[in-house]
Amino acid sequence: MSTFLKSREAMLALALVALVALVESRFRGFAAPGNLAAVFNDTSVLMILALGQMLVIMTKCIDLSVAANLALTGMTVALVNAAAPGVPVVALIALAVGLGLLLGAFNGLLVWLLDIPPIVVTLGTLTIYRGVVFVISGGEWINSFEMSPAFTALPRMVILGLPVLSWIALLVVLLVAVLVRLTPLGRAILAVGGNAHAAVYTGISVGFTRFMAFVISGGLAGLCGYLWVSRYAVAYTDVAVGFELDVVAACVIGGVSIAGGIGTVGGAVLGALFLGVIKNALPVAGISPFWQLAISGAAIIVAVALNARAERTKGRIILKSAEHAA
Repeated sequence: MSTFLKSREAMLALALVALVALVESRFRGFAAPGNLAAVFNDTSVLMILALGQMLVIMTKCIDLSVAANLALTGMTVALVNAAAPGVPVVALIALAVGLGLLLGAFNGLLVWLLDIPPIVVTLGTLTIYRGVVFVISGGEWINSFEMSPAFTALPRMVILGLPVLSWIALLVVLLVAVLVRLTPLGRAILAVGGNAHAAVYTGISVGFTRFMAFVISGGLAGLCGYLWVSRYAVAYTDVAVGFELDVVAACVIGGVSIAGGIGTVGGAVLGALFLGVIKNALPVAGISPFWQLAISGAAIIVAVALNARAERTKGRIILKSAEHAA
């Protein structure tokens, strides 16, 4: 119990509660269960993307193309729905996830087979995917009246008091937690991020493990493409522009180390919720939404600094232990 209370997740949970209490003290009703459920729902897409990004970062890589992936998959399913409203929503979701998997696999192959730095690869594919969005849409918007009612209704459907969007996010949290804790791939991701050279000697393929992390991240981004477009009932070329910054911020705030090998599902979820509370509180406080990017950037710097300090402290403790043992 004492170990948990000293953990990054516990401290972040306490910070999140304090932030909600602070906002509630200024604006009554913010902490009401209904409003907190709405905040969770608003943060669901960020949460799903952060979990995919967490897997990539834990392998000592980064995926800056997730928001562009979201935009491209979202625009694709919106165009299909507008052209053929009779296509079942389940088929459109499968199309979005499948396309997202392919886009993620493209990133992973470039990193694995060509040994190109992940930040360079995903900066390049970010631009490519955004360009393709413009090409296939011709720069035009797909608006709500062009979408079928079933297409836009699914994320808003309420089951047991929560929208389907929230339930999907909870399901993804559960699945990623099982992946990280109970599967060989999850253990390989941790091993590759912790020490890639040592992982090779245990029979783990570093390149394939990173490839799979990119594939999963791409698939989750594809799912979010459908969820974003259907929830807001609009698709356009600049959907989710800059959202990759929020995704990375959610991860590092949640304690996911940019150096790889360190991260938890709970931390990524709490990091996303922390940003979600901030973004929902800013409009209530009358602060311009343009400050959100500045706040996200500042959060990344502070979180990375705290993570690096914590890792150095652990290193010193290990060295001291070794000295005493000697």
